[in-house]
Amino acid sequence: MANHTLTLLTLAIISSGILTNVTLAESPDLKTPAPVIYLSDNLDEVDKLGWCIDTVGRGLSDKLHAHSCKPRGGDVQFSYNEESLQIASATYENKCAVIDGDVTAGTTLGLVECDTEATAQQFVFGAETGTFHPKSDEALCLAVGEASRSAGPFLSRDLALASCEETDGKFTHWTIIAAEASDDAETDSAMK
Repeated sequence: MANHTLTLLTLAIISSGILTNVTLAESPDLKTPAPVIYLSDNLDEVDKLGWCIDTVGRGLSDKLHAHSCKPRGGDVQFSYNEESLQIASATYENKCAVIDGDVTAGTTLGLVECDTEATAQQFVFGAETGTFHPKSDEALCLAVGEASRSAGPFLSRDLALASCEETDGKFTHWTIIAAEASDDAETDSAMK
């Protein structure tokens, strides 16, 4: 029931125009199995796969970036824990996203052992805005870079903190699909 209420609230906010900094062009045709956190705008992903949080390179890495969402999942599968405020890898056990340095615009993300006490691993998701921001700084948002680059048969982009106010919402607006969510229950930026 709570998920449906959140979904209806999100739809009401979107239709009322409260999301003023979001200029979404086109949603991706997501094929990645849940759990997944993906950018709500497809941007320039040519196969319309969308943009997911991903480990850099093949396999386990201590660095994160944005990558075309892979149809088979794997290292692009992440979940969000509302209680601990952590973005956790679904592929690599006990690995969580971390702010890899000072909490300032331009700081990238890494992947480390999960620690519920580490503030650098705590991200607040605003369902009404579709944004993640560090618990310690609401003015910064998790954003993909403006430029994409080739990554084998896919594309990749930088993933870093950016000013929420100065960054176009198409680079900061995320959608979360939890493992137990069904595809037909999915709505933009709703927590499932």
